[in-house]
Amino acid sequence: MNSGADGIDNQLPPEARPGNGWAQARYVWLAVLVGTFAGILGSIFHLTIDALLHWPVLLAEVVGGPMLVVAAALVTMLATVASVYMVRRIAPEAGGSGVQEIEGAMEGLRPVRWARVLPVKFFAGAAAIGSGLVLGREGPTIHIGASIAAMFARIGGTVDLERRGLLAAGAAAGLACAFNAPVAAVLFIIEETHRQFPYTFRTYMGVIVAALLATAMTEMIGGTAPDLALISPEVPIGFLPLFAVLGCLLGAVGVLLNKSILTAVAFAAAAQQRAPYAYPAAVGLVVGGLFILMPHAVTGGETMIIELVRNQPGVMALLMLAILRFCTMVGSYSSGVPGGIFAPILALAVCIGLAFGTVADMMFPGMGAIPVAFAIAAMGGLFTASVRAPIVGVALTLELTGSYSLAMPLMATCVCANLSAQWMGGRPIYEQLLDRTLALAGVQPATRPKAHDTGLA
Repeated sequence: MNSGADGIDNQLPPEARPGNGWAQARYVWLAVLVGTFAGILGSIFHLTIDALLHWPVLLAEVVGGPMLVVAAALVTMLATVASVYMVRRIAPEAGGSGVQEIEGAMEGLRPVRWARVLPVKFFAGAAAIGSGLVLGREGPTIHIGASIAAMFARIGGTVDLERRGLLAAGAAAGLACAFNAPVAAVLFIIEETHRQFPYTFRTYMGVIVAALLATAMTEMIGGTAPDLALISPEVPIGFLPLFAVLGCLLGAVGVLLNKSILTAVAFAAAAQQRAPYAYPAAVGLVVGGLFILMPHAVTGGETMIIELVRNQPGVMALLMLAILRFCTMVGSYSSGVPGGIFAPILALAVCIGLAFGTVADMMFPGMGAIPVAFAIAAMGGLFTASVRAPIVGVALTLELTGSYSLAMPLMATCVCANLSAQWMGGRPIYEQLLDRTLALAGVQPATRPKAHDTGLA
């Protein structure tokens, strides 16, 4: 990493090189501003979504019976169509999670129109996620954080390499804010964007500072507990082979999930040409109806995770819920609204992990298998299989749940999920989404400029 960093430092003008203390202090101050504002705006975004998700209760006070299902379906449909309309008319790049957009911007291949992205990502994202669509807030907060970074980079008159570093810092701040997980946010930049991130002492410290400040703002506004506190007793080391098997299963699910998302996104784009807004309207109708009939099958799933672990339904119920959430997640993301996939992936993983752990407990009753341990490990495993970032999968799950005693089972699950996804020909979801975005923009992946050698490839 050091040789690559030295090469990048030499590309900076003399006044911006590491030896210039004023330039370093200025950059760190910009990172402080990015982290602070990303934490504040991201926390407000989170609280807004939490408030909006209470609308079915208010609606039930007005209508009841079958009309409640119809009314809820119409509410989510209208919110989905309105959100897609805002995206397409104002900032098309604000659709989806935004992670691929930031990676493209760090490569110099995608613009960051922060003045357009910020309001669309906030309001359209809050409307879509708050309506019950199976999406996570982390994608929008990552894009929001990077957009704030682009704003301060322009105000601060940064050079290109500093701007790219600030974009990464903003993305880390957004992820740290979404999950109250600063370590995982820093590791996400290192592992997910290692081809695009300009590794220098200054930019590296900027990512840490931004993630730290964003987490501090989040804890001041929303509290300090892990977002998904799920403490599991320590698992005997003899269980590790079972976690390895779970990881292999999740690798296959992750590959299938990525292919389904890409297929659905392509189908939605084709449908838009023939019948504008018909696809997002259909998705909204289905999700809105399910919000009343089967609430666990919709929304990001954070509350559902806690309830499932507490109640632990039967295997068949968990598998049916997993299938439903798989379909609603793919449909929600492909509709074109702003929203992430991290939280839905974690919720889907918990369904699979609990079912796997329950079966293991029935097959080996004397071993005392703990279903909740498999549920927690599955969160990191499915994340890894889809995003292909095993280190982030481990760190994010540990920070989210606080179950640090599961570090070894979690590592075994993530490693096996990553290996099996690789052997099945799977590619990282954001890499595939970025390739598709660039292809639509007329930039073929083969013509993309080579990223700086970081020593991590």
